[in-house]
Amino acid sequence: MKYMATYDLMETTRLTNQWLGATAQAIGSHPMVSLTPNPMFKMLAAWGEVTERTFSRMVAKPDWNIHSTVGEDGRDHLVNVRKVIEKPFGDLIHFDVADRPLKSRKIMLVAPMSGHYATLLRSTVTSLLPDAEVYITDWHNARDIPVSAGKFDIEDYTLYLAEFMKELGSDIHVIAVCQPAPLALAATAYLAEEDPSAQPSSLTLIGGPIDPDAAATDVTDFGRRITMGQLEETAIQRVGFKYAGVGRMVYPGLLQLASFMSMNGERHTRAFSEQILKAAKGEATDFDHHNRFYDEYLAVMDMTAEFYLSTVQRIFKNGEIADNNFTVAGRKVDIGKITTVAVKTVEGGNDDISAPGQCVAALDLLTGLPDSKKASYLEPNAGHYGIFAGKSWRNNIRPLVLDFIDANSAEKPARKRRSTKPKLVKSA
Repeated sequence: MKYMATYDLMETTRLTNQWLGATAQAIGSHPMVSLTPNPMFKMLAAWGEVTERTFSRMVAKPDWNIHSTVGEDGRDHLVNVRKVIEKPFGDLIHFDVADRPLKSRKIMLVAPMSGHYATLLRSTVTSLLPDAEVYITDWHNARDIPVSAGKFDIEDYTLYLAEFMKELGSDIHVIAVCQPAPLALAATAYLAEEDPSAQPSSLTLIGGPIDPDAAATDVTDFGRRITMGQLEETAIQRVGFKYAGVGRMVYPGLLQLASFMSMNGERHTRAFSEQILKAAKGEATDFDHHNRFYDEYLAVMDMTAEFYLSTVQRIFKNGEIADNNFTVAGRKVDIGKITTVAVKTVEGGNDDISAPGQCVAALDLLTGLPDSKKASYLEPNAGHYGIFAGKSWRNNIRPLVLDFIDANSAEKPARKRRSTKPKLVKSA
């Protein structure tokens, strides 16, 4: 399947469905059909509306849509999204709250690179903004990155995280969500040897596969069952001529989306059927629950082939993080070298992506860290999404994480509001 033709065939199929939806909506909404009182025309228009929106969202990067946050003074403060570091495969961005003194808490969210954009953590960012300076890793869609930019695998990802941590300073508190949890742990261990003063004050790992073999899920079963040759043959394609990354080997977002939806096909089918009926009745809106969820869920991004394949091979099959045998640029990264960074793990009792046991395994690897700097929490009955963006996060987990951050923050003098924009650092 490593041909441009297969990539372009998927894009052609998507465009055709988008066009069919737009056409059906236009026909079903045309004034002429009003002469015939047939409810099927309303159903046709509703089907077209939902179909067009569905397929058009698959290639659009969502906006952050975080315009303001309420300050302690009770006023709304504008939020500006600024780049702190700009790199080929991802940026470090800051949600700069205007006209507000800098918060003593400084948090770097590490967003997953697992098919969706960093905007998947929009609600997480929104919940933290009133109480902290928030930064996040904003990964780029591989289809838009020219081949000349080179490769990007899990070692490059780890080095990116280390560079971002260095830039923000040792008073940063890192929260890694899902996929990047093992690499955030590795990046911290890398800094422990390379530049100990650049290590973050604390590291919170939420629902990440530190040791995938600690508890079986469909994800781990798939990783064990399929061979790397089969995976490369069935999942990897070359970007077509439509995008700047033409010729780059990727795991396409559309293919990932098909995999995501097949896991809960019945639920998604029911959700779209109900939305078509709501649209036919005139009850659907741009910002109803269905559209808010699927506008984000359907927006997918391509991953570089080397990142996806190295993740499966080294994290899931070889268990390099779980066995403390991970290397970066030819040098072994020893997680036991972390001795000063407080580490907390968070898991969901009903997490079917990274089951309980996979993330808390990180604490056993921290042989050089005192028990007083280790913590773990299991949220009963919470699924994967709920532990970082749902009700469980808002009501239970977020307060615990903020308390953990405060308990492991060095006393520093209050900082005044800067008068200049954040520094923009461009690097290859």
